[in-house]
Amino acid sequence: MRALRHSRPILTLAACGFAAAAVTADERRPDGRFELAVWENTFEMIADGQETFRYDNFGNEDFWGDRLRLHEAIAGEANGGVGPGIAPATALELGLKVDSAALPPSLVQRLRRGRVDLEDPAVTVQLLALDAVVGVKGFVDDGGRLRSVGITCALCHSTVDDSVAEGIGRRLDGWANRDLDVGAIIAAAPSVAPFVQLLGVPEDTVRDVLRSWGPGKFDAALILDGQPFRPDGGSAAVLIPPAFGLAGVNLHTSTGWGSVTYWNALVAVLEMQGKGTLYDPRLDDAGKFPVAAANGFGNVRHDPDLVTPKLAALHFYQLALPAPAPPRGSFDRRAAERGEALFASDGKARCATCHVPPLFTEPGWNLHTPDEIGIDDFQASRSPDERYRTAPLKGLWTHTKGGFYHDGRFETLMDVVEHYDSFQHLGLSDREKRDLVEYLKSL
Repeated sequence: MRALRHSRPILTLAACGFAAAAVTADERRPDGRFELAVWENTFEMIADGQETFRYDNFGNEDFWGDRLRLHEAIAGEANGGVGPGIAPATALELGLKVDSAALPPSLVQRLRRGRVDLEDPAVTVQLLALDAVVGVKGFVDDGGRLRSVGITCALCHSTVDDSVAEGIGRRLDGWANRDLDVGAIIAAAPSVAPFVQLLGVPEDTVRDVLRSWGPGKFDAALILDGQPFRPDGGSAAVLIPPAFGLAGVNLHTSTGWGSVTYWNALVAVLEMQGKGTLYDPRLDDAGKFPVAAANGFGNVRHDPDLVTPKLAALHFYQLALPAPAPPRGSFDRRAAERGEALFASDGKARCATCHVPPLFTEPGWNLHTPDEIGIDDFQASRSPDERYRTAPLKGLWTHTKGGFYHDGRFETLMDVVEHYDSFQHLGLSDREKRDLVEYLKSL
């Protein structure tokens, strides 16, 4: 398993330290061996979860390769596919990222010096053969021909640090890839017949809808309710969320359908088209989810099940991903201290009434009606509970691109503060608003 060659040596060394402590404890009390087993299980779960998050496509190459034939569009006619192909430069423009740790050192040096032809689709195939394209699993034969392709969790929920070049560097697992144009990538496939059949609309309409999403957005509900656009004509897609800082947070996603592991199952089986099990009878509601109900998405079973056995470790790894600390000098510390006092539940802004530190969401059922937060109910109405989740706020600085709230309706943090100041009649001064923004940037 590819990820283990990177992760397990580090984890094993760390585990040895804990093992020594546990053995010492065993000399003092009888439960020491059990504690050792707990720590061993912890590191094993994290290693397995990282492997799944980064590299496991759950058998979905049958969909992305065999049915959409996306690999043919990537390779191009000159490399056994169709059309011009997708060169590395084009892939990077679409927001795909390259993991420098998967590259030979000589190739990294050539990239740094600009000596790699990034306009050649054959180079993209080579990068896929190295497992270097973050979130994309290439199936390359011994002759170097791309035979199929699949996707992993890391496609949307990882980026890189750009340490080699823009879009090329060390992985940052859990970060929202707000550069990724998922819709445009799918629309580039030679066939979108599965979506035509599912949604009951012409091929051109499917491609137009996919292209309407734009960078950093995805519409998971499209294949459930068939609603491609908002009532105002805007795209129904929402921003890709980060997957870090979720430990202790109850309901996940902007409309709170379920926990992390629920969404892992739903996305793996329905959105990524992996071969697994998903049970949610709420999707049998033909009034709310006509597409899902018509296609039996409320009870999906595959044998063998390639998803369910991976959910526990995947969940464990994601909960271990911390929200990254803001860079030094990226916010005004004194202003942030003043903003923290305003943010407190007994402060003037009262933000912590809902965004309870240190989770920065409510412990428990963290949902609110649209009226409670002063926005429309479009996305909420597409979910079972018809509410919006109180978003955890740690690491906001990592996903400022694309705007804030589920659909990016607020361009800046100041716009968010202005909204609540107006909606809740807080009476904040201009300085107080700036102080709140600096505090949010510090989380």
